[in-house]
Amino acid sequence: MARAIPCDVIIAGAGMAGATLALALRSGGLKPVLIDPLPFDTQVAPAFDGRASAIAFSCFRQWRALGVGQRLEPVAQRIEQILVTDGRSPGAAPGLKLGTFLRFDSSEIADRSDGEPLGYLIENRHIRAALAEQVTRERIKVLAPARVASVDTDGGEAEARLEDGRTVTAPLIVGSDGRGSLVRREAGIGTVGWPYREVGVVATVKLSRPHQGVAHEHFLPSGPFAILPLTEDRASLVWTEKADRGRALAAARSEVFHAHLNRRFGDFVGPAEVEGPVFVYPLSLELAESLTARRAALLGDAAHGVHPIAGQGLNLGLKDAAALAEVLVEAARLGEDLGSDAVLDRYVRWRRTDNVALAAATDLFNRLFTNDITPLRLIRGAGMAVVNRIGPARRFFMQEAGGATGDLPRLLRGEAL
Repeated sequence: MARAIPCDVIIAGAGMAGATLALALRSGGLKPVLIDPLPFDTQVAPAFDGRASAIAFSCFRQWRALGVGQRLEPVAQRIEQILVTDGRSPGAAPGLKLGTFLRFDSSEIADRSDGEPLGYLIENRHIRAALAEQVTRERIKVLAPARVASVDTDGGEAEARLEDGRTVTAPLIVGSDGRGSLVRREAGIGTVGWPYREVGVVATVKLSRPHQGVAHEHFLPSGPFAILPLTEDRASLVWTEKADRGRALAAARSEVFHAHLNRRFGDFVGPAEVEGPVFVYPLSLELAESLTARRAALLGDAAHGVHPIAGQGLNLGLKDAAALAEVLVEAARLGEDLGSDAVLDRYVRWRRTDNVALAAATDLFNRLFTNDITPLRLIRGAGMAVVNRIGPARRFFMQEAGGATGDLPRLLRGEAL
């Protein structure tokens, strides 16, 4: 029988949240092992993940502290403004009433954010490539392609058995293995949630006019429609549609898709041309009933899968990584058992409320803003008007979206562990 591979923390899932956790742990002197069914070369291919992510400025500070931000800066588009509209066509034309749109501007919080933008838009393939490069540079052990077959946490350590017969042991195993998490299932942690009737149609488009760093979020009768700025006057399009219509759009001939796209865009940003393939992603809410179990912890999509309406899904996972890393590094320095209930409880207390609150908020916003009933439209308009008129309210929402409120882990403040 092959000798087990020992380490300090087993991380099942080498995606963006899992790789970030590995780098954070290594920066604090721990030895993690990453396990993933797919090698990094597959994860960074353009056809693997067509999405782009809105990264809160606090999460980008974490990447800077871990040596990843410097590589990402050339491909990161600053979000200087966010324009939210609620109507039957996109754009905030001069004739719109105040209650039908809401504008957030990074200049309003520049004194509190050290000149950071509202966030950064980065294509996922670039994020994955930067993380993979830094993981290799830090000589973090990666077992890939490799798949965890089972997890045993009944003894004095966690043991991950791989399908190829190898075993990896550590005081703690972390499930960062997505919504269908095997670690979560093996740990006996259930989930609550439900699928949405919509899908997300995602594509990268070339704009005919400069976007000037403005992100557009439109709540139209058929669902949210986001135009998110990328470098080189491109944009990531996130188009929410009913499932059957969304799949039909993605499968349509290019000229048919372009016709629908430009009709939906309106003329406020000019015509757009699709670059690359069109992707379709199912949407759902899935929340783990607990973040931890015996010698096991969850983060990222294994812990919480939320609607993309606020663009906070990956940020939640990156915040998990920052909090869990700080808890574990401090525990190691104190000589504590990294998988003990006392240590894991600190992680739960730090992250549980934020995760549950944001999951509930995204579900509520989706239900509220995908309903075209007149009374609800009036309520939405009144709420947007109130926020638009009250500067402190706008600044609070911007700080919250930037991840700069509450008890922040050191990495989210840009500080080393």
